[in-house]
Amino acid sequence: MIQLDEKIYFYLLAVIPVMVLIFVLLQLWKSRTRKKFAKGKLLKRLSPDRSNFKSTLKLLFFLLGITCLIVALVNPKMGTKLETVKREGVDIVFAVDVSKSMLAEDIAPNRLEKAKRIVSEIIGELASDRVGIIAYAGQAYPQLPITTDYGAAKMFLQSMNTDMLTSQGTAIDAAIELAGTYYDDEEQTNRVLFIVSDGEDHSEGSTLGAVEKAAEAGIRIFTIGVGSTKGAPIPLKRNGIVESLKKDGQGEVVITKLNETVLTDIADEGEGEFINGANTEEAVDYIKDQLLQMDKKEFEAKQIADFKDQFQWFLGAGLLFLFLDVFVLDRKTKWLRKLNLFNEKAID
Repeated sequence: MIQLDEKIYFYLLAVIPVMVLIFVLLQLWKSRTRKKFAKGKLLKRLSPDRSNFKSTLKLLFFLLGITCLIVALVNPKMGTKLETVKREGVDIVFAVDVSKSMLAEDIAPNRLEKAKRIVSEIIGELASDRVGIIAYAGQAYPQLPITTDYGAAKMFLQSMNTDMLTSQGTAIDAAIELAGTYYDDEEQTNRVLFIVSDGEDHSEGSTLGAVEKAAEAGIRIFTIGVGSTKGAPIPLKRNGIVESLKKDGQGEVVITKLNETVLTDIADEGEGEFINGANTEEAVDYIKDQLLQMDKKEFEAKQIADFKDQFQWFLGAGLLFLFLDVFVLDRKTKWLRKLNLFNEKAID
């Protein structure tokens, strides 16, 4: 397995096509200038040792050298073995509302993006807990099973959108029931479910029943509210441009509001707390404190370990290519000229 420490340096690779373009333009300029000075046959007689191939070879060495140095800056690391490690943590499942109401922009940039940011920052504060992700709207969908791979969790989180589930609505009870299947460790004393939503619920009164069953299974339910109590319309966009606003059956524009009452009732019944997600930093800090106060369960996890730096190989290769670029001359090499590898025949 390979890790990349500083991926941002890959942007430097953008200089490669620029250098190639400059080289091509320079060669065209040189060619036109020579033609103004003398015709082809006369030029060959005046400069019999000039190589057409060497300039391209030097460019290739230079570009390979620059590429290797950039990769060295990225500092790739390679894991050399798989080992089992002991970790202590809590099992945490995030149920993220992906219904159309989450497109409302009463909280910037919209409710869903805000929810994803909150969850991502919570994951970023974790050390050894296991996490899972559920997406729900009119039905619940297992986005990511419980894992210690935080990188994968953030990747799956960012891919979530309001079009991923065809069944619209907001069935919080289905998300809670699905979350119950995530906790695969019967000895885990702390099981936590975070419901990240605007509080709209179309479960027809079955949500509190699902919460009660979850509480009996030892699952604490926290709710994180995203949106405003004032509410906002739901924009319908195409290619990032608002085409219309969502309307009800009577043709009236739908105004969706944060329902703190529903979320608070769920949290109270689930022995957790309602957290307003308007201020991301405050919400994340509060949740971090809550998790730190919980008892940790020790478990085993397999992971790639003993990562070793590999930058020195690319650094050495880069310097070698740059050395070759400096010491390879533009004129023909005598012994290569005799071999005529590049079809550059000597002119009598």
